Amino acid sequence: MSISARSLWRLRLTRALPRYLLYGVCCAGLLASARYAIAPPEPPATSAVPRSPRPPDLAAEGYAALFARRYLTWDASAPQKSEALLAPMTGSEVEPDAGLSLPATGAQHVLWAEVVQARELEGNGHVYTVAAQTDTSGVLYLTVGVRREPNGALALAGYPAFVGAPAAQAPRRPARAPEVTDGELIVVVERALRNYLAGSPDELAADLANGARVAVPSIAITLVSTQHLVWAPGRRSVVATVDARDARGARYTLAYELDVVLVEGRWEVAAIGMDPDS
Repeated sequence: MSISARSLWRLRLTRALPRYLLYGVCCAGLLASARYAIAPPEPPATSAVPRSPRPPDLAAEGYAALFARRYLTWDASAPQKSEALLAPMTGSEVEPDAGLSLPATGAQHVLWAEVVQARELEGNGHVYTVAAQTDTSGVLYLTVGVRREPNGALALAGYPAFVGAPAAQAPRRPARAPEVTDGELIVVVERALRNYLAGSPDELAADLANGARVAVPSIAITLVSTQHLVWAPGRRSVVATVDARDARGARYTLAYELDVVLVEGRWEVAAIGMDPDS
């Protein structure tokens, strides 16, 4: 049996070490609690999932256009008629006359009205901007809020408002496209357009590709001349800018895009302007 000598301070440290460790853990916990109380950590940012836009509500658009027609059409000599037309659309939240007080004299009629803008409301509704051509004030722009009730019925979402026109600017001049220089293609395009505008499907058929579907215009127009004939990007179609005249003598500058194909050395037209089946 051997006896070894140890320092007194080491013995004291060995016996007190567990107590010091416990004190350290307690202090760390207190500091962490204070930090969370003073400056709690922010939750991690989550990437917002974009909402897919709701499909257009054609019935609500029509409802807004109908309200704009009734609201902007009035006759001061028969104010009760205007209110009678508006009352079924106003409901309980809007006055029966939609807040419209007619002047002492005069009248106004809407020639046409069309929805030109829409934005979503919180909940199930939209605010539509309606452009309306009137016979006294020209084109007016009116916002009309329309919502869907729980039972699916349409209702106004408050009073209308007159607003300015949607932003617009002059069209940009397109990049210069390469001119069509193939003489045979020029002849085919001009002949096809002449028969197309004249409403002559039998003559037009001679220049159509196999399986081509073309719907001729309902108004007969005479092709006067071709201003420009250029290739569209990809060179699978050409764009023809033409001068035309109708039976009354009105003159038009028109642009048509024609799909063209080369079949056994001969140019044929695969489509003009639009696909009547789509």
